[in-house]
Amino acid sequence: MTKDTTPRQQKNTSTAKRHHSEKQKTELPQSKPATKKATAEIAAPMRIAKAIARAGICSRREAESYIEAGRVTVNGKKISSPALNITGKDIITIDGQPLPENEPVKLWRYHKPKGLVTTAKDEKDRETIFSKLPNDMPRTISIGRLDINTEGLLLLTNDGELARHIELPKTGWLRRYKVRAKGTITQNKFDELKKGITIEGINYGPVQAQVIREQGANCWFTMGLREGKNREIKRICEHLGLNVNRLIRISFGPFMLGDLQSGEVEEIKPHILADQLGPELSEKFSIKPSTAQAQAKQQTKPKNRRTTKPSSNKPGNVPGKGKTHAPQKISRKPTRAGQNNKRPRRIKSKS
Repeated sequence: MTKDTTPRQQKNTSTAKRHHSEKQKTELPQSKPATKKATAEIAAPMRIAKAIARAGICSRREAESYIEAGRVTVNGKKISSPALNITGKDIITIDGQPLPENEPVKLWRYHKPKGLVTTAKDEKDRETIFSKLPNDMPRTISIGRLDINTEGLLLLTNDGELARHIELPKTGWLRRYKVRAKGTITQNKFDELKKGITIEGINYGPVQAQVIREQGANCWFTMGLREGKNREIKRICEHLGLNVNRLIRISFGPFMLGDLQSGEVEEIKPHILADQLGPELSEKFSIKPSTAQAQAKQQTKPKNRRTTKPSSNKPGNVPGKGKTHAPQKISRKPTRAGQNNKRPRRIKSKS
């Protein structure tokens, strides 16, 4: 017999289940029958937390907490340590439910509005970004975080391993912000940040900053950084005598906020994601352009183009055109009607 709940309670309950609250047990996605393709993806030995993350259940760190809580079994046996390698032959369950078949890796651009928390469950019961996403979206993980008062571009993915790779500082993707702060600043002061700065014992890497304009008591500028430490921009600005009152992320690596409106979400096309990740990572995450996109790309190539290189560059052999006949010499002297173009023979006179 089910208990009656208010609409508010129903919303909180569905949100908690959707995003795997720590207080409630995880409601896993509907499992599909195992296929050879899904089994082949983890045919090589892989850490169990990584396999759970690749299945889109949660991040690797969250998977480790599930294991330590005794919620994960392998081949019918409960495990308590993530120090275990598994393959496609092993049967893994979380709360009695088998891992779902791996879905294609996807990435979304999301324009985070101000006032939302970038977390699955907030202790203060504040609204989260996940509660505002469209209902037809699958379970997603945020790549990094934005503060409650920070707005702008936030990347979302359904693959925990991809999220972990992109958010690592060693990946080197530049994150650019547009900042409004109370106070004044000169470009010379910003140029000093290119070598990095140490504030209260914390070392911050090189920062790219550019003044845009002054607006009353405020100034606008852009800042680009690669590490993304907690409250990094605000702390650097406070050190320079600036009080940040608006912060907008406008790009993350090659992906731009563009004209995406506040609260909107848009999937990044697979062939664009594959181009930005490069061949090695695209193969690792099995990201390939669709058949239609591949055909469209093929149609843009010029037709009847020779790709073989001629054996030599002698007269008559044009690179890329194959071997042709040498042009015949044509006499430049005009000829009379009825005469051919042959040179007359010379007759030697006898001495």
